[in-house]
Amino acid sequence: VRLVESGGGLVQAGGSLSLSCVASGSAFNIIGWYRQAPGKQRELVATITIGGITNYADSVKGRFTISRDNAKNTVSLQMNSLLPEDTAVYYCNARVYSRRWSDYWGQGTQVTVSS
Repeated sequence: VRLVESGGGLVQAGGSLSLSCVASGSAFNIIGWYRQAPGKQRELVATITIGGITNYADSVKGRFTISRDNAKNTVSLQMNSLLPEDTAVYYCNARVYSRRWSDYWGQGTQVTVSS
């Protein structure tokens, strides 16, 4: 299993960025994004099931949109109206259920929002 992230970078507050993650090695039941800011715990940003059901953190609802291409095993995160508090390392996460849940993580990509 391999998750390869792309996107991220530096943007001013109010701007937009897009993240993408290509997953290989399995069909994933749930795939999405988590983030970790310095000194804080990793937190959920958004996830999407293989059936297209989405889940968002309250802090990003209305600003971020997650989408998935099952044929390409790719998940994308469109981030609009970015805030300085969105600054973090963003990690792609994929979950597979086979008698139990297994979690896989990407290497992380930095998103920095300047005020």
